Amino acid sequence: MAEPGVETRTRSSVITARAAASFEPVGRSVATARAFVRDTLQGWGYAEVVDDAVVLTSELVTNAVIHAGTAADVLCLRADDGIRIEVADRYPEREIPVQQGRSMGSPDRENGRGLLLCAALASRWGVEYSPTRKHVWFHLDLPERPVGTRSAGPVLPDPLLPLAESRVRVAVVQIDRGGAISAWNEDAEELFGYGADQVTGKPLGDLAAWPHTPGIGTGLAEALRLSRWEGSYGIRCADGRVIPIYASHLRVRDAEGEPSTVCLLVREYERAVLQTPQRPAASEAGPESRTVDPFEVFIGSPAPDDLDGLLQRTVERARDMLDGDSAFLLLATDDETELEVRATTGLPSARQRFARVPVETGASRYGSARMPAVHEDLAAVPGAVPLLEGTGMRSVVTVPLKVEGRLTGSLGVAAEGANRYSNEEALRLQFAADRIALAVESARLGELERLRRGSLSFLVEASDLLAGTLDRDQTLALMAQMTVPTLATWCAVYTIADPASDPYLSFVLHEDEDLIDGLKALLSSISPPEPVTVPGARIWSAPGDAAHREALGASMRELDGPAGPVSSGIHTALATAAAVGGETVVLPLVARNRVIGMLTLGKPTDDHFRQEILELAEDLSRRAALALDNARLYSERMAISRSLQRSLLPPGLPEIPGVEVDVIYRAAGEGNEVGGDFYDLFPIRDGAYGFAIGDVCGTGPEAAAVTGLARHALRLLAREGFGGPAVLERLNAAILDEGARSRFLTLLYGEMRPQEDGSAVLKVVCAGHPLPLRLSQDGTVRPAADPQPLLGVMEDLELYEQTVTLDPGDVLLCVTDGVTERREGTRMLGDDGLTEVLRSCTGLTAGAVASRVLRAVERFAQEPASDDMAILALRIPEPHNR
Repeated sequence: MAEPGVETRTRSSVITARAAASFEPVGRSVATARAFVRDTLQGWGYAEVVDDAVVLTSELVTNAVIHAGTAADVLCLRADDGIRIEVADRYPEREIPVQQGRSMGSPDRENGRGLLLCAALASRWGVEYSPTRKHVWFHLDLPERPVGTRSAGPVLPDPLLPLAESRVRVAVVQIDRGGAISAWNEDAEELFGYGADQVTGKPLGDLAAWPHTPGIGTGLAEALRLSRWEGSYGIRCADGRVIPIYASHLRVRDAEGEPSTVCLLVREYERAVLQTPQRPAASEAGPESRTVDPFEVFIGSPAPDDLDGLLQRTVERARDMLDGDSAFLLLATDDETELEVRATTGLPSARQRFARVPVETGASRYGSARMPAVHEDLAAVPGAVPLLEGTGMRSVVTVPLKVEGRLTGSLGVAAEGANRYSNEEALRLQFAADRIALAVESARLGELERLRRGSLSFLVEASDLLAGTLDRDQTLALMAQMTVPTLATWCAVYTIADPASDPYLSFVLHEDEDLIDGLKALLSSISPPEPVTVPGARIWSAPGDAAHREALGASMRELDGPAGPVSSGIHTALATAAAVGGETVVLPLVARNRVIGMLTLGKPTDDHFRQEILELAEDLSRRAALALDNARLYSERMAISRSLQRSLLPPGLPEIPGVEVDVIYRAAGEGNEVGGDFYDLFPIRDGAYGFAIGDVCGTGPEAAAVTGLARHALRLLAREGFGGPAVLERLNAAILDEGARSRFLTLLYGEMRPQEDGSAVLKVVCAGHPLPLRLSQDGTVRPAADPQPLLGVMEDLELYEQTVTLDPGDVLLCVTDGVTERREGTRMLGDDGLTEVLRSCTGLTAGAVASRVLRAVERFAQEPASDDMAILALRIPEPHNR
């Protein structure tokens, strides 16, 4: 057994498949992890080691999700020498243990039992610690499997021949260009239980059990595009079982040039029927056949300290190893969707830095960078390798750089002559790539560490700034100021008001303030970028093209003009062209599944964005989009709220002959114009007016909804000729009909009819509301109505109205409980306090009375009022004041 924590897997081991999953820290995750590992290994055709792998995985995942209480990451790797499974937890704080002996604990204890099982069952295992992560891996060797023999091989004794059924069935399946099944023979029907009519036209992936990591290109689709492939996977039969099979794929073309893939499939234990015998190891060959691999020399020498030096030496050695004319090395982005050129030799300098190509470019072009590829003649397939277009290279071989199955880059060698490379060279280059991949990835991660430390602090600061405002214009300015000059030389923000609107140029910023006006004029003269929902940065060449045309036109006009000093116009045009002459990218601003704008970033002439900067800009765009949409929603909802609230208030107070009227209304809560208190004053018929003041239980929008119902119902019922009691009884029924949304309310309703002698007759109904107070000319204050039951509680109400006559100089004051229940500690204004205030208002106008009451309420306590308030004052003026 190997020393724990020491990796003993040979460097020649090649990862051929990878499957990964994460499991939440809940009890059921252990069973889910067991099922994941079992399905993965069965799909790979390694049923012999499934039981041991499941037992070990179960113990290690239990330690992570149950004992450590964190999520567990499980990674399965398939190699030519066995299966490696890794389990990592994310414990936030852990002391790194100090080795003080060989003891790993007792089998009877929960702690350490997983490591004891690893020592007992695994051929190799190890543990890696960090302050935030514990990483346990184990390796299971595969049992020896019989291997087929060549026709020229030696004669073997019968007991050593591979096992097979008495009737060997070889399924022949043909796959068309699109990946669908086009042919299915009888042996395929017998092996898998499907008739040809059931599967023809369906993708092979619907039947294949090919484990892969979510978010990474499907392994089966990649294998079907290769010129030749052999390996194991599973096929789901008609009865639901998964049969491990061994497959040999060959890419062919018909007389019309249409490509397809012929797949020969046998049972896994009959793999010798199809398997190509492996070449003897170098140790088995004679000394005369052994050659020196240039990469062996390279790996043995000290690697350069910097990433660029390491990459440049790699491409030079790769070119020399295959006697090529050029070589290139591309590094993958973290999401493995694009490759970025980082080092070249023998290619034009313009293609050397930060040019990007997609990992997956389709079967008719570059195929997939995840798998080795050989192009014998690029002239026959124009555009197959975009990086080499126009360079004169005819043949090329490319191989992936992978670290534990994850794509980290691509290494390629090209030659000017056709048919220079075959699968033999691809195999040599792949071995070299496997040796250098880990060193390259380590150097790349070191370079990224500095960038990412700065990126985290940048995003934290940006989030704080964006979260600190709900003003749209300020949010736009912040977006631009955070990107310039940290991420780009210039920035423009386009906004989209709604899906039917065109993008609008809302903000422009350049690090040189003198260029902002010229840049804004240039962007305003061209069509805005097309809004798309696809995340990530995309190239936008329109600004650079337009700037170059404008600069060229200005230069031509200057040459055609009279001799003299150079005009300022050409200087502006040339400066603008230089400012936007580099790479320009557009990032969509997507919030709540809708494109609300675009963030455009630009560089000056010949400059390009690093992929890490674009990833940081993408993170910023997501935060900025949400902040911008929040500002938009806040503005829209505030406008809607104000409009709706205004609709609940009376449109205006009518002029009543011989009566002074004044109203003061205050709604509690920030941004509220209407609350649970309400008032109304409206004409009913000739000479008669209705007035009302009420208080709905609660405050805010919910109370305001009942307020609207009450106010409009009062007007409608009163104008239909109903008296006060009938109006309130019908309103009570309407409130109860609201069901769970109903709220009880107190209401003072009255009808007023001015008289010819200068007085006014009022008929009043007070349903649970604070009683109206009548102030006489002599300073006497007394209630003007009796209390009756409130509305919205009982179905059957028997209400009555009372008649009150206001003489000239009298005042009728109606308020809500927000006035009488004004508090300061244990003190409350109350009815007595309001009476005292009103008594001091003798001789005042209605407006003065209402203002004095409000002033008394505000001065009663230091804290702002927490309840809605409504004050309605009606006064009959003396004859000489009319």
